[in-house]
Amino acid sequence: MTILLKKVFQDTGISLNVLQVLVTNTYDSILITDATKDAKIIYANKAFKKLTGYDPSEVMGKSPRILQGAATDRKVIARLTDSLKRGGRFEGKAVNYKKNGTPFIMHWRVLPVKVGNQVKFWVAIQRDGFVI
Repeated sequence: MTILLKKVFQDTGISLNVLQVLVTNTYDSILITDATKDAKIIYANKAFKKLTGYDPSEVMGKSPRILQGAATDRKVIARLTDSLKRGGRFEGKAVNYKKNGTPFIMHWRVLPVKVGNQVKFWVAIQRDGFVI
């Protein structure tokens, strides 16, 4: 992290505003879930709707599993589950489904948000697998 960026993030108010602008306006879909076994969605940005067709308000409290379907690779999901159980990060791609049932390849990265050593949230950064 650059010295200038460190300076910005020293002020909590400014850093929260910067992060809010970033998450709200990025082209990548951002999904945040709690760290419970069911991984309930607590935040989805505008890009999530563009990627999946689901309005963020429709998915609050639901599991990201709503995007999975018949062609979703169970080996990838098992690898994701294993990574989450260990509190680690995950990166992969699999067939997921839009709200209208259209399959698409989703490439995503899931990262833990920890307080001390305990995972409190998961942040998923998602994009269409065909986007470079």
